[in-house]
Order: sequence, then C-alpha cells, then structure tokens
Amino acid sequence: MHALHIGIAGAGLAGRCLAWRLLRAGHRVTLLDSRRRDALDTAAMVAAAMLSPLAELAVSDALVFALGQRSMELWPQWIAELHASDPQADAQPVYFRQQGTLVVAHGPDQSSMDHFTRLLQHKLPASHREQVQPLDAVGLATLEPALAGRFHSGLHLQGEGQLANDQWMEALAQALDRLGVVWYEEVVVHGLEAQRIRGKGGSGELDIAVDLVVDARGVGSKPLLSRLRGVRGEVLRVECKGVTLQRPVRLMHPRYQLYVAPRPHHQFVVGATELESEDTGDITLRSMLELGSALYSLHPAFGEARVLRLSAALRPALDNDQPACLLQDGIWHLNGLYRHGYLCAPALVESLMQKIGEAHA
Repeated sequence: MHALHIGIAGAGLAGRCLAWRLLRAGHRVTLLDSRRRDALDTAAMVAAAMLSPLAELAVSDALVFALGQRSMELWPQWIAELHASDPQADAQPVYFRQQGTLVVAHGPDQSSMDHFTRLLQHKLPASHREQVQPLDAVGLATLEPALAGRFHSGLHLQGEGQLANDQWMEALAQALDRLGVVWYEEVVVHGLEAQRIRGKGGSGELDIAVDLVVDARGVGSKPLLSRLRGVRGEVLRVECKGVTLQRPVRLMHPRYQLYVAPRPHHQFVVGATELESEDTGDITLRSMLELGSALYSLHPAFGEARVLRLSAALRPALDNDQPACLLQDGIWHLNGLYRHGYLCAPALVESLMQKIGEAHA
C-alpha cells in the first residue's frame, strides 16, 4: 500500500492509537481535537483502564469478548514497541500488569456474586472456563494479602490485566510528535467529507485536504452517528499508603460493581457509576459518597486515603453497546467504545488498519 495522508478527528484513545499505528506504517497523519492533549476530563482519562475480557462478558457479548481477547495479545506488544522506540533511556515505562482480576463480595451480597458467576460460566466459551478460579479465604489471602480475613471466598479471573491510562496517553503523545504528526489542538471540527476536514480554532478556520478521513471523536460524532449516545462515568483517584493490591479488585453489590485498580505509588482508581445521562458537570456528592463508602468497606485503611482527583466524563455508546469500525458516506468511524475502550481499542485499530490496507492496496 502506498503512503496516504490521513486526517483523524479526535485525539482520544482510539484517535491516538490509530495515528500512532498509521505513522509507524509510513503514512502522514493530521490530527485534530477539540481539547488540549493534556486534558484530564476526557473519556480516555476518566477510566480505570482495566483489561477485563472475562469480567466484562457478564454484561456484554461475544464481540466484546473476542475484541478483548485480541487486545490482550496486542497490549504487551504495543507497550514494548512504544518503549523500544523511545530514545530516552530513562523514560518512565507505561505501568502494565497482567495478574488477573479478583472478584469479591461481602456476605449479604453473596447472591450478586453467585449471579455473576452463573452468567460468566454460561457465556464463557468452554476453552476459557478454566480461567475462572474459585478461591476460599486462604487462597484469596494468598493472592491479595491486604484482603486477608475480610472475605470468605472470591474469584480469580486469570489472564486479565490493567494499565495506567494517563501514562499511556502521555507516552503516545510523545511518540506521535517524534513520528512527525501534525496535531491541531483546541480545534472544533465542523465539517467532515471523504477527503476533507474543516475546523475552527484559535488561529482561525482550517480546511485540510487528505486522502482519507477517520472520525474518532467519541460523543462529539453524534451529528454524524445518530445511534450514538453519551453514558456518564465517574471515578475517584486516591492515594493510600496503608493498602497494597497486586491486581484490580471488583466488589459485587446489588446496585453496582465497584472496581479498584491499583496504580504505582499506592494510588488507586476507583469507579462504579454508569449513568444514562449526558450531563457533563462535576461528579455528584451521591456518587462520591457511594464510591467512598464502598471503598472503605473493601478495606478500612482506605478511610485515611487522600483524594487526589474526582472526575466525570461521557463515554460514547451505540444503541447496541458494541464498539464499531464502520464506513459511512466515505468516512471511517471508530466509535462506540463505551465502557470497553482500553479493552477493545487495540483490536479495533488493528481491524481498521487492515481495512484501510485492503481498500488502498
């Protein structure tokens, strides 16, 4: 395939990953985004970045599971490639772990755990059921000593992982600059055609001719994708030196699943809320209290945790809650990542790269 000039609207997770892969393949890329590259209140940054194809299957479908399984193969490759291409020998590596996920429940909520387990065993392909390992109190304490004596049983979902989304997004931005991306920040895209992007920013109007256009703006693509909606997600980031976790923990509850994803330096990303609302305001008091109380119930040492950040953002979801890579009116759309962004993005980007290659062979 000959080199193309590709315009990408949207520099979130999907847009940056795609731009990086295209530049590595020898194409020219122009990237436009309505936000600054270091914005913290975007869907890509307001995420726990848990790589959980098994756990998510309980609330999703076979497509998400298949994309997640492929992404689990791609993530370590991509992170290794990103590190290898960095000329700074002392550059901070992207935090990535693949030690599984722990699922637990308090005694009164055991029915929620039982329901989750039945769903998972029913929907999992037979070849993956051995990855769901029941744990007694001793086994749980062996995997996560910090939770010893707090739960009588649990599940270990083997092979799942996590990464630090803030480190990944920053590392991608640096890699794009090294590879020669043309990046327009704080530009509102107001016109997309098969070979043209129009936008307006602080320096005035932009009218850019390209060979191919990809729309990866998430909820910002609503005018073109009528089936798209925003789903509000809220997370809490804390620091707690009194707790050490080796892997993400999901705490089952009748109304929600709390997830706690550990980060370096005793930091934790905590989330649970998923609201069918397109409200873009700050996190609510109710959500903050629910997240905090559930976190405290996981381990009382979290009562002394320092709150580092409260964040909320809209996640893009299609009407079937599935991610999509589709061609519409000559424009490629990479969207609908919903709650599965980091789980599915690599596989979706790989798929689009293949489709572009086939169309321009």
